[in-house]
Amino acid sequence: MFMGEYNHTIDAKGRLIIPSKFREGLGEEFVVTKGLDGCLFVFPNDEWHAFEEKLKALPLTNKNARQFARFFVAGATPCELDKQGRVLLPGTLREFAGLDKDVVLTGMLNRIEVWSKAKWNENNCLDDSAMDEIAEQMTDLGLSI
Repeated sequence: MFMGEYNHTIDAKGRLIIPSKFREGLGEEFVVTKGLDGCLFVFPNDEWHAFEEKLKALPLTNKNARQFARFFVAGATPCELDKQGRVLLPGTLREFAGLDKDVVLTGMLNRIEVWSKAKWNENNCLDDSAMDEIAEQMTDLGLSI
């Protein structure tokens, strides 16, 4: 399970240090792909395979299902850590997420999200009333605290 928020930088070669608390859960090989809201998703292989199975189950006759699967699968890249705990992020994925130098890695239970620091700050600066409204909507999805 991944949780927490970590600030890191991407070096000139496009390498990102993965926080040590995340490395064990990722394993030696993992998958990086485009994520929702303009970030990257990083999946351990077992979680990626489970997600692939769900995508395979979507009906090919449904255009939205095809586009949804295409979004995640076409950009997916198998990756591995080097001896310093870094991953080389492909240029296309860095460009998609607007990753230049300062990034935020967040643990999201079964995956890690990689955000540009600017996008993270822009997308996650909710005030109490906005979060209260979102929390109310989560009860409609079956989640209560």
